[in-house]
Amino acid sequence: MTTQKTATVTPAALLVKKNKAHFPNESEVYRRARNELLVEEIELRRNLERVAELRRNLPPGGEVKTHYSFVGENGPVTLSELFGDKSTLVIYSYMFPKGEHPCPMCTSLMSAWDHHVQDIEQRTAFACIAKAAPIEKLKAAKAARGWTQLKIYADGEGTYSRDYVNEEGADIPGFNVFTKKDGVIRHFYSGEISGEMADPGQDSRGAPDLDSLWPLLDMTPEGRGDWYPKLAYPKKG
Repeated sequence: MTTQKTATVTPAALLVKKNKAHFPNESEVYRRARNELLVEEIELRRNLERVAELRRNLPPGGEVKTHYSFVGENGPVTLSELFGDKSTLVIYSYMFPKGEHPCPMCTSLMSAWDHHVQDIEQRTAFACIAKAAPIEKLKAAKAARGWTQLKIYADGEGTYSRDYVNEEGADIPGFNVFTKKDGVIRHFYSGEISGEMADPGQDSRGAPDLDSLWPLLDMTPEGRGDWYPKLAYPKKG
């Protein structure tokens, strides 16, 4: 494991003294509170960078010895083939409750990703896999959402999902990263924060949030509240 280097940084409270932001008619009380918040935002950014470095420096994970196969829009494909010409593969396992319709939360997240696939694939291979529905239903749902870039696959046998998402075969979301070097595939990272790890009164979620919807709402007076995305909304007007 690579030893993390500790850099000397200026205390956040001193950096905030360089803040030149101000807005029409704001009070001194507001500016003082906003600068106090800015200190915490700088510390949050630093913590995110620290955690990202710790994640990157994880030792090699377990070797993938099972021959996993999936069904894509163009037919069968193996886990190894999902890498394409990349050495890293990101897989998001999405929910498709009872094989009837996609999970609204997963759909919200994947809709945002659809426009970023070309950007993501400059760095890593990327795939979305569901275990609870056949590929034809996944394709229909993809078309209904207007997705054009996401690569979707069905884990028909559910073997991959049981090994890397939920060993009991429950239809829950999962996020996994794999590496391939010299033909050997290894598991690198998985989101492991569960609902049992949530603080009192806190909505259970991973960290950081994969869906930019939530951080955006966190910046509003109302916050994210108890609202959740839907698959469709009433038309206005």
